[in-house]
Amino acid sequence: MLINKRLILAHFWLAFVVFGVALVLGAWQMFVRSPLNAWHFNPEFYYRSVTAHGSIMGYVFPTLVAMGFGYAISEASLEKPLIGRRWAWAGFLLVAVGAVVAMIPVSLGWASVLYTFYPPMVGNPLYYIGVVLVVVGSWIWVALMSINLAAWKRDNPDEPVPLAMFANVAGSYLWGWTAVGAALEIIFQILPVALGLRSTIDAGLARVFFSWTLHAIVYFWLIPTYIAYYTIFPRAISGRLYSDAMARISFILFLVVAMPIGVHHLFTDPQVGAGFKFMHSVFTGLVALPTLLTVFTICASAEIASRLRGGSGAFGWVRALPWSNPIMLATALSLVMLGFGGAGGLINMSYQLDASIHNTQWITGHFHLIFGGAIVIMYFAIAYDLWPHLTGRALEGFGLMRTQLWLWFIGMIVTTFPWHYVGILGMPRRMAFYDYANPAISPQAFSVSMSVIGGLILLISGILFLVVLIRGHSAPAIYPGPYRFAVAVHTPARIPVALNSFGLWLALMIGLTVVNYGYPIAQLMVLPQTNVPAVYVGAGR
Repeated sequence: MLINKRLILAHFWLAFVVFGVALVLGAWQMFVRSPLNAWHFNPEFYYRSVTAHGSIMGYVFPTLVAMGFGYAISEASLEKPLIGRRWAWAGFLLVAVGAVVAMIPVSLGWASVLYTFYPPMVGNPLYYIGVVLVVVGSWIWVALMSINLAAWKRDNPDEPVPLAMFANVAGSYLWGWTAVGAALEIIFQILPVALGLRSTIDAGLARVFFSWTLHAIVYFWLIPTYIAYYTIFPRAISGRLYSDAMARISFILFLVVAMPIGVHHLFTDPQVGAGFKFMHSVFTGLVALPTLLTVFTICASAEIASRLRGGSGAFGWVRALPWSNPIMLATALSLVMLGFGGAGGLINMSYQLDASIHNTQWITGHFHLIFGGAIVIMYFAIAYDLWPHLTGRALEGFGLMRTQLWLWFIGMIVTTFPWHYVGILGMPRRMAFYDYANPAISPQAFSVSMSVIGGLILLISGILFLVVLIRGHSAPAIYPGPYRFAVAVHTPARIPVALNSFGLWLALMIGLTVVNYGYPIAQLMVLPQTNVPAVYVGAGR
C-alpha cells in the first residue's frame, strides 16, 4: 500500500520537468553544431547548454527517479509506512534547491565546465555547492532505505527480504559509496580553488577521484531499470519471475564489481600506471556478467508468461506475448538498446581499442544509447506502471503510450548510431563548431544531420510522455488495488544469508575500491609539483 503518494509524486514530477528542460537543451545542441545551422553566436552558449544538460541528466533527473521509486518500493514491498517521512521531504528539498543553486551560475556562463567538471577548469563555487546539495539530499534517501530495511528485518527475522527492496537498497548503497569520489574531488580539490583559497589544482588527482564516481554512477542510473525488469515486467505481462536467486546475484554483482572500474576512462591519462588501467579494464569486463544473467532471466520470464497464455513452439511463444502492453514493449526495446550499447562498451573497456575512439563522438553515442535509451525508456515504463496507484486515476491511451515508446526508441537509434559512425571516422566530441566545408569533415555532414532528426524525434516523444502523465491526473477515478511486484516461479521460503543481507558485499565493494584506487590516489597525493594553475571559467567566480 502506497501511503506517501504526494512525496513520491513530487519526486517524479520534478524529475520529469527537469528532464523536459534537459531534452530541449539536448535537441538544440544537436542542431546548432550540425551543418543545418549557420554558426552565428558565441560558442559559450553551447557550453552553458551542455553543462546544464549533463548536470541535469547526470545528477538531478536519475537521482529523483531513484529516490521516488525507492520510497514507493519501500512502502509497497515491505507493506509498512515509510519511516522518516519528514527527512524524505528534507532530502527532496535539498535536491531541488541544489539543482537551482547549481544552474544559476551555469546559465550566467560562470561554470561552463560540463558535468564532469574538467579540472583544471574551475567555475563559480555555487555550481559545485549546488551539486553537493543534490548529493547530500540523495544520501538522506540512502540512509532512509537502510533504516526502513533494518526496521523490517527486526520485525521479520529470518524472512526473505522482498526482492524489490533488496535491489533498491543495493542501488542506494552503490550510490552512497560511488558519490564519495566526486564529493572528495569537489570538497578537497575544486572548491578551495573556486573560493580563492588556492590558485593551483592537481588535475590528475582530481580526475582519478571523479573516475571513482564516473562509471559506477551509470549502474546507479541502471538499478531502477533492472528493478523494473525483474519485479514489474513479469507481473505486467501476467507471468512469473524465472529466478529470485538469480536476480539477487545480479544486484550483488553490480554492488561489488561496478565500483573498481572507473580508471578505464583514463586510459590516455599519464598520471595512472598501465597496471592499474589493466585491472580496471578486467573489472569492467566483469560488469557484463549481471547483464547477461538479467537478459537470460527476463527472456525466461517472458517465455513463462507466453506459455501461460498458450504460446507454443520453439519461437512461436514470442508471438503470444502481450505486445500491446506498454510495459512489454518498453522492456523489449530497452533490452535491444542495452545490447547495442553494451557491445559498444566492450570497445571502450579495451585498453587497445579505446585509443581509436577515445574523446570522439563514439563515446557520446555509447553513453546516450545506454542512459538515454535503455535506462530512460524504463523510467517511462515505471511511471506508466505507478501512475494509477499514485493518482487514483486510470492511465488511459495505451496507443499513445506505445507511440511514445516507439518514437523514443527510433529517435535514440537515429541519434546515436550516426554518432558511433562519425566517432569511428575521428570526429571529436565536446566541440561547439565544425567546419563542414573542410574536405576532411564534409563526409560526416549527412550523419550529423541524421542525429539532428533523431533529436527532434526524441523531443516529440518526451512531449508525448508528459502529455500522457498530465492527462492521467484528470482521467476517471479508479481503485487500482495495492501495488504489487512480480513473484518468482518458486517463491523462496528461506534464502541464504549471503543473498539476504549486504555485510559481505559492502566489505567487498569497499575493499576492491581501496585496492584499485588506493595506490594511484596515494601516489598522486605524495608526488611533488603535480599541481597546475587553475583555468577560471566565466567572470562570476
